[in-house]
Amino acid sequence: MSHKGASHIDLSNTEIAFAHLSDVQLRKAILIFRLMHIGWLVDVLSRLALLLLKWKVPGVNALIRKTLFDQFIGGETLSETSLQIENLWDRGILSALDYGAEGKTAEVDLDAAHDMFFHAIRFAAQRKGVPVVCIKISALSANDLLEDVSGRKELTEEQVKKWKRVEQRLDHLCDEAAQLEVRLFIDAEESWFQDAIDELVHLMMHRYNQSKVIVYQTYQLYRHDRLAYLKSSHQHAISAGFLLGAKLVRGAYLEKENLRALEKGYPSPIHKTKEDTDRDYDAALVYCVQHYQQISLCAATHNRTSCEKLTMLVQHASLPRNHAHLNFCQLYGMGDDLTFNLAASGFNATKYVVFGSIDDVFPYLIRRADENDAVTDDFSREYIMRVSEMRRRQNR
Repeated sequence: MSHKGASHIDLSNTEIAFAHLSDVQLRKAILIFRLMHIGWLVDVLSRLALLLLKWKVPGVNALIRKTLFDQFIGGETLSETSLQIENLWDRGILSALDYGAEGKTAEVDLDAAHDMFFHAIRFAAQRKGVPVVCIKISALSANDLLEDVSGRKELTEEQVKKWKRVEQRLDHLCDEAAQLEVRLFIDAEESWFQDAIDELVHLMMHRYNQSKVIVYQTYQLYRHDRLAYLKSSHQHAISAGFLLGAKLVRGAYLEKENLRALEKGYPSPIHKTKEDTDRDYDAALVYCVQHYQQISLCAATHNRTSCEKLTMLVQHASLPRNHAHLNFCQLYGMGDDLTFNLAASGFNATKYVVFGSIDDVFPYLIRRADENDAVTDDFSREYIMRVSEMRRRQNR
């Protein structure tokens, strides 16, 4: 059902946001977010847990599974995500499957990641409410190869073969997704990898986004050049005759980007202030809504102000709230105030449902903790909202 008419959408309703949680589950989440807000403690415990996992200390896997894993991860396998996917779908929320393994470099591991993405695409096609699979190009290519291609270095004969293999892996995934009508969100990564990723994704969009959007490029608006790049991508898509898929994020590697720029003596690609990032992000939302017929937008953000802005843009343009080109996305286990209230108001709301073994996805969890501490302070907000909901329940 489509909703029309401009009205303020309340994204702070904790009763709607946490209706899916029992009191016990809510208390557990409160404890987790209270601890995760203590930055130094998260840093110490996460490094310790990595060592304990490496040493295979008994009980560590079970402890992680009962705490961080259950809060933020959909399951160790695709089949384990089914319950979470069904629970979300029952509340009108879509799922985007995200294989959480990071940091593999051997060709056999890259092929294995391709196979996992391929299975995820087929898994998604067979289930209601799973229109998207997320792809990380660094899971299909060694990082040094991405850096060399991005840096326009002359590749060795062996590197040329490996790069061709990367393209083949991605093309095979895009072809399968197009046949099964599953959308692919291609992650953005570090700036020194990104040019190679951009070229690959634009090639795939040209091949597979002719009549509908299958492939989405991710634009990191904490980079000062990305708003202009979004607009040039759109113009290129028009001239080349394909539709643009645009997933908008602020960015996940702020400290890493600034540190590398300082060490290597080049200007940081990152905006100097958060206000500049926010300005570009919201300007990108405006641009995508203005061109919604040629651009399929996914606003992947935990920023309430940006989400509210997009709801108003959609309504002021008299567009259906559930238009296929207008989408919101938040991480599983976080941002429930946004996801559940958006879904309840008739918007396309999606959860990133990460899956993978504890050994594979724990580095992902650490990175999420680091970036939230460095960029958004989301954990504090998550804690405060859950405490507010618990008090509401106790006082009713």
